[in-house]
Amino acid sequence: MTQELKKLEKEQRIPQPHLATSRGREKPINELKTVEKQSLSDLVVAVLILYLFAVGKEVCYERVGCFRDGVPWTGTLSRELAGLPWSPEEINTRFLLYTRRNPKTYQEISAVNYLTIQASDFGTDKITRMNIAGWKTDGKWQQDMCNVLLKVEDVNCINLDWINGSLEYIHAVNNLRVVGAEVAYFIDVLVKKFGYSPSKVHLIGHSLGAHLAGEAGSRTPGLGRITGLDPAGPYFHNTPNEVRLDPSDANFVDVIHTNAVRLLFELGIGTINACGHLDFYPNGGKHMPGCEDLITPLFKFDFNAYKEEVTSFFDCNHARSHRFYIESILNPDAFIAYPCRSYESFTAGNCFHCPKEGCPTMGHFADRFHVKTGKPNRSYYFLNTGALSPFARWRHKLSVKLAGNNVTQGTVFLRVGGAAGQTEELVLASGTLQPGMTYTKLIDTDVNVGNITTIEFIWEEHSFEHSQNKLGAEMVTDRSGKYGYDWDRDCTCGTEGSLDYNRDTPASWNIQGMGAERAHFVDILQASVIRLYKKLQVSLDSVSM
Repeated sequence: MTQELKKLEKEQRIPQPHLATSRGREKPINELKTVEKQSLSDLVVAVLILYLFAVGKEVCYERVGCFRDGVPWTGTLSRELAGLPWSPEEINTRFLLYTRRNPKTYQEISAVNYLTIQASDFGTDKITRMNIAGWKTDGKWQQDMCNVLLKVEDVNCINLDWINGSLEYIHAVNNLRVVGAEVAYFIDVLVKKFGYSPSKVHLIGHSLGAHLAGEAGSRTPGLGRITGLDPAGPYFHNTPNEVRLDPSDANFVDVIHTNAVRLLFELGIGTINACGHLDFYPNGGKHMPGCEDLITPLFKFDFNAYKEEVTSFFDCNHARSHRFYIESILNPDAFIAYPCRSYESFTAGNCFHCPKEGCPTMGHFADRFHVKTGKPNRSYYFLNTGALSPFARWRHKLSVKLAGNNVTQGTVFLRVGGAAGQTEELVLASGTLQPGMTYTKLIDTDVNVGNITTIEFIWEEHSFEHSQNKLGAEMVTDRSGKYGYDWDRDCTCGTEGSLDYNRDTPASWNIQGMGAERAHFVDILQASVIRLYKKLQVSLDSVSM
C-alpha cells in the first residue's frame, strides 16, 4: 500500500514553476537565476577588459619617457590590436649626416654622445632637413633626397635609420612612438648643447615616417616644419590628433597624398584625412597616372603574379609622394596647386585660376605660401601631374574666339611659346567650328614656357577636297599660373593687325599677323583622307613696359 501511494505521488507530482523565454521555450526559475549570474559575470569581465584597454600597460625607457597601450593607442575601432613599443636599444635608431663636405659618405652622429655631433660637419648655422622612412624601407629615396637637396642648398641633411624596428607593420606602428621620442631628444640636445633653434628643423616623413615626425613634433615646441609624404592610413585613419600627424605638430605642416583612401579594399595604404596646414591631392590623391598598368586584368588572373603586381601598385602610388617632392626641389615654380572642394570640381574647371591670395606650390617650396598657421587650413589643394618623370605640369586655360566665313568641320590647335620653351600642339576644339563662337579648354602642359612670346594658331579642316573656308582667331586668351595673358585682335582672316597685351602691369606688345589666305597649304595623304592644314601664326616681337 505504501509503495502504491509513492507511485501515485510520483505520477501526480506538481511540476516546478516555469517562465517562457523569448523563443517560447520554458526554463525553470533556478536555471534563469544561473543564467543571470553568468550574464553578470560576463558583464564584469567585459568591463574589466574595457578598463584594461583604457588604462593599459606601461613601459618606461631612459631618455624617451613612458608609453602605455591604452586608449587611444589600443582598443579603438582604428586600433584594435596595437601594443607597446620596443626599447631604444632594440630599435637602435641611427642618425646619418650628409653635408656638402661629405655628400657621398655619411657621418653617424648621436645625441647620447653629443661629442659625435661636435666632431662632425654638422653646421649649427644651417637648416636641418631630416628624412624619415616608413615601413621596411631600404632608404634609397632618402639618399636621393639628400643628393638633390645638397645640390640646391647648403643644409644638414640627416637620414634616419630605424629599420630594426620597422620590419613588421604592427611593430612599426608601435615602435615609431619611441623613435619619434628619440628624434625629439636629438633636437633637444641640439638646443641645449649647441644653442640650435628647433625652428630650423624640417622633418620629412614618408608613410609611417610622417606620423613618426608628428610624434617628434608633438614633443618639440617650436619645431619649424613637417612634410608628410602620403601618411599611412592603417591604424591612423580617423584617429585622434594625439595618435597621428596634425597641424599642431610644427609651425608649418604640409602633406602630399598619393594613395589616400578611406578603406584598404579601395586599393590604398595612405590616409585621406587632412593632416596639415596645406594638404595636396595630386591627381585626386588616390591613384597616380602611370601606376594603373601594374594591375593585371582579371581574365589574365594569376594569383602569385597578381599578388606581386598589387604590391607594386601600392608601392608605385605610395612612392609617388617622395618622387614628386624630390622633383619639386629642382623646380621652384612647378606643381602649382589650386584650392577646390573636390577633384571632380577641379577637373571640371571650377577652381581656376588662383584666388587673390595666390596658390601654393606642392613640395619643397610650399612654405613660401603665406598661411595662417594658427588654425588648420581645411582647404584641399589639387593639381595634375604626368605619368612619368618629369612629373611637373603647368595648367593653361586657353580660349579662342573664332573668325571666318563659314561653319566648318575641323580641329583647332594652339601652340604656346616663351623664353623658356614651347608647348606641343594643344587640341583646343574638334568637330563643328563656328565663327563668332568662343572655345575654351583647360590643358596641363609638360613645358613651363615662362614669359609668353608666341601664340601659334593652327586649324585642320576635316575635308576630302580643298575648300574656300577660312578660319582665324578674333581673340586668343591664355591664363596660366598666377597671371593671365590676353590677346585681342580684330581678325578678318588675312588682314594684318595688332593685339593688345593686358595684365595687372600695363604692357604693349607689337604684333605681326599672318592671315589665313597667306598660310602655307599642305596636302597630306593619311588613311586615304586628304586633310587640309591652315595655319595662322601670331608672333609677339617686342615688348615695351
